Amino acid sequence: MNPEDWNAVARIYKLGIDTGVATFQTHIPSWQQWDQSHMQSCRIAAWLDTNIIGWAALSPVSDRCVYGGVGEVSVYVDPSHSKKDVGTQLLKCIVTESEKEGIWTLQAGIFRENVGSIQLHKKVGFREIGHREKVGKLNNVWHDNVIMEKRSKTIGIN
Repeated sequence: MNPEDWNAVARIYKLGIDTGVATFQTHIPSWQQWDQSHMQSCRIAAWLDTNIIGWAALSPVSDRCVYGGVGEVSVYVDPSHSKKDVGTQLLKCIVTESEKEGIWTLQAGIFRENVGSIQLHKKVGFREIGHREKVGKLNNVWHDNVIMEKRSKTIGIN
């Protein structure tokens, strides 16, 4: 994913924001803001012909060195391409790429109402490890987050 891809990525991100169950974000950040808040590696775009139809990226969970091998997953697919395995392929790819970068744990915080995303993550091997009750408000409504993780079977096992 490159800065030139930002308009397409931002468009898909906005479609996720509009669902009301994908993120607590209410507006699209600038490329610079997004770029600074995400890891420089593990940024993946799914293309169909010349169009980006989905994307996945990792954010660091902490700046403390002990969490250097833990990344938070974001995955968004254009709704017109849902149920076509795009999300599955993006998540599988981010798992592979993250292990190349020495990431041993991927985590995701997913709105409890976002059943499709929870099922997608389970399909790729994430497991539910708990939830955060009323962790944040969106449009004056409290939402729980289901916390999911996937531990690498090859990195950080010693």
